Amino acid sequence: MDWTRSIDIYCERTDPAFWSEPVNALTNLAFIAAALWGAWTLHRRRHGAEAGPDTPAASPTGTPTDAGAVALIVLAALIGIGSFLFHTFATVWSGLADVIPIWLFVALYTILVVARLSRRHPLVVALPVLLAFAALVLATRWLLLLAGLAGAPQSPDPLNGSAQYAPALVALYGFAALLMTRRHPLGRWLAAAAAVFTLSLVFRTLDRSLCPALPLGVHFLWHLLNGAMIALLLQGFLRNTTLFRP
Repeated sequence: MDWTRSIDIYCERTDPAFWSEPVNALTNLAFIAAALWGAWTLHRRRHGAEAGPDTPAASPTGTPTDAGAVALIVLAALIGIGSFLFHTFATVWSGLADVIPIWLFVALYTILVVARLSRRHPLVVALPVLLAFAALVLATRWLLLLAGLAGAPQSPDPLNGSAQYAPALVALYGFAALLMTRRHPLGRWLAAAAAVFTLSLVFRTLDRSLCPALPLGVHFLWHLLNGAMIALLLQGFLRNTTLFRP
């Protein structure tokens, strides 16, 4: 595989130059902002300063999910860094730097939420959660193929690559519905994040088809909205962690 092969899949890019996508590149600051807000919230939680209807008082022995929360915050920042690299270098290796942090965040967030809901250690639920998510990915892919919304390899993609995020969207709506049914405060945060993610997927899907009318494209809105979604996910988790004490 040629790791340095150039990739041009967005309206804004017109050549292989580093700054060919300045708007797409710089809007990744939304993820850095989400990570910084999360770090500030965690800091306040540790010192008992973050209070509200969704935030129980901090435990004298410390927040039990500090390690997981820190990992999520770091991954949120890495999502922004990886996407910045992809929209500047635009190569195969930078494409991996773009997608790997996203899926690590999705996997870790799901594991931590299930662990808190079930009052089990994250390592205990990690394998079942990953297997369940793998099954969801396969089922979603099969349904999209049946519906003609996901092309086979080497064929045109009617969703412009957005189908890969369908399992995450389904899981997000599923968790939101489950928690809202239980009247758990995290459910509202997840529902808001799911709504924002749906809108961001619309813009990601439409980007290339709008190139003739909008040379800049709308992919930058995917970044801004996903930054908002990550912020909602982090804040929902950080403000409700003590509710998931093992």
